[in-house]
Amino acid sequence: MQTLGRAMRMEAGEAAPPAGAGGWGKWVRLNVGGTVFLTTRQTLCREQKSFLSRLCQGEELQSDRDETGAYLIDRDPTYFGPILNFLRHGKLVLDKDMAEEGVLEEAEFYNIGPLIRIIKDRMEEKDYTVTQVPPKHVYRVLQCQEEELTQMVSTMSDGWRFEQLVNIGSSYNYGSEDQAEFLCVVSKELYSSPHGLSSESSRKTKSAEEQLEQQQEQEVQVEADTQEKGAANPRGE
Repeated sequence: MQTLGRAMRMEAGEAAPPAGAGGWGKWVRLNVGGTVFLTTRQTLCREQKSFLSRLCQGEELQSDRDETGAYLIDRDPTYFGPILNFLRHGKLVLDKDMAEEGVLEEAEFYNIGPLIRIIKDRMEEKDYTVTQVPPKHVYRVLQCQEEELTQMVSTMSDGWRFEQLVNIGSSYNYGSEDQAEFLCVVSKELYSSPHGLSSESSRKTKSAEEQLEQQQEQEVQVEADTQEKGAANPRGE
């Protein structure tokens, strides 16, 4: 209880306890980007190879101090809280609005190896989860004649895949031959990212749709030309 009361008084602005023999004290003040943090020397020395541990070794790493004797560190205090708490209890606890990338940047600066690995593992797990989002299927139905069917299926690209062929039962007279008419069903998988479809996917999707629309227009034009020829020469002469 005595130690807790002393810590509370120090956080309220009371001067730090006097240093022990040889200038070493239990409590350490850190002035990080203008915000003062108070912790123990034992906490800072938990990771022996870290910048903060070396800072506590006295002569090994020289650092300027402010008027209160706090070590001056020119870093963002926003991300220092999670760094210090990790050294205290060994767990990474972040507010929902705090970016992991920012904490990772600070962890790398302070050279805290275990924390760096934890953050990178979290980020990789999130990336993996995003890639596991089920794809969306887009379907299109194309109308074509029998003689155009093979060419249409063989020229499909940009991820479009043949799904089903339906004979709709009607036919047109092309000179002396009858051509059956079909409906061709094709599909494409679209993968989503956290911000919707990526620009690359959107671009490819748009390109594929434009190609299919152009193909349909050509089919309609061929059909119109054929009907005109049939009307001009009803006996197929």
